[in-house]
Amino acid sequence: MSKSTQIAKLALEDGTVWQGISFGVDGEVDGEVCFNTSMTGYQEILTDPSYRGQIVTMTYPQIGNYGIAEADNEHERPSLSGFVIREESRIHSNFRANGSLGEFLAKHGVVAIAGIDTRALVRRIRNDGAMRGVLSTTDLDDDSLVAKAKASPGLVGRDLVREVMPSQPRGWDEALDRWTMLNEGSTVGSSAGTPHVVCLDFGMKWNIARHFVSRGNRVTVVPGNLSADEILALEPDGIFLSNGPGDPEPLTYAHQTIGQLLGRKPVFGICLGHQLLSLACGAKTFKLKFGHRGANQPVLDLQTGKVEITTQNHGFAVADEGLPDCLEVTHRNLNDDSIAGVRHREVTAFAVQYHPEAAAGPHDSQYLFERFQQML
Repeated sequence: MSKSTQIAKLALEDGTVWQGISFGVDGEVDGEVCFNTSMTGYQEILTDPSYRGQIVTMTYPQIGNYGIAEADNEHERPSLSGFVIREESRIHSNFRANGSLGEFLAKHGVVAIAGIDTRALVRRIRNDGAMRGVLSTTDLDDDSLVAKAKASPGLVGRDLVREVMPSQPRGWDEALDRWTMLNEGSTVGSSAGTPHVVCLDFGMKWNIARHFVSRGNRVTVVPGNLSADEILALEPDGIFLSNGPGDPEPLTYAHQTIGQLLGRKPVFGICLGHQLLSLACGAKTFKLKFGHRGANQPVLDLQTGKVEITTQNHGFAVADEGLPDCLEVTHRNLNDDSIAGVRHREVTAFAVQYHPEAAAGPHDSQYLFERFQQML
């Protein structure tokens, strides 16, 4: 059977099975099936380590029309379990492209399915909640696939960060490229004294480090399980807590380390970093019904009254119930009123649940990098 007609199936734990066409590699993967509402950015989604353990469905009907530009990768390789779309574009048109989406998936060994009714799939997830699933080109028996989906581990209680964090510290010197514009008033290249930012990498998107470098900082990226003493020995002027995959509660080593760093240096967190900062302060987290994943999520800045259009990718959130007095809520997600940002009332630390390094808005949230820069 030719690659263009190789059958693939996606099965959910509730017994639902979709049949489509494989456009990645042959194989079988399991993971939590989620969806992303972005119209563009499929390459950034594919290479975001935060999708570890997930089978990602794109809601936009045609994917791949502008190909793949290697310079836009957010990590060295995809970390997600599988990829689901309605239709793969037959051609790609982009003068920066190095190849097609299909070629990229084949190069990195990603199992992917096209040709299914993604609207029906997303409605099921939206109504019933995110579910475990299995995507396969090698086992096409419906009952077998559903049984495997039910037996898959899911995300809750797993430490997926250890599967994507780096093994050793390293310096980072790559800046934003000329296709990525910073907002007006940016301090690119003009920060006096070259502040040193140490990034705790729990599965960090590379564009975050690029932003720090482009603002004139010296950047060191370290594994997220480094101790507080090891981090402080690097003599940072500020500490960044990165995004990453999965459930924040099992990452007790990170809770402890962050707790020991608070008050010693300015701290800034994004996404998982927001959850870990909150947990280190005594807050609680919970699993969302189907998560927030897309480039069109509205967030209200409670301090200014302004609404930001943000990029988000998370399946867990910080709970209002039991929020410690030391944390002040600074941002709210306008879709469900969940907490989208906090700051510490007593020490220099703040975090947001969304991704200011991404281009939603397109520059609505870049002031957060400027705020951290002023703290250094």
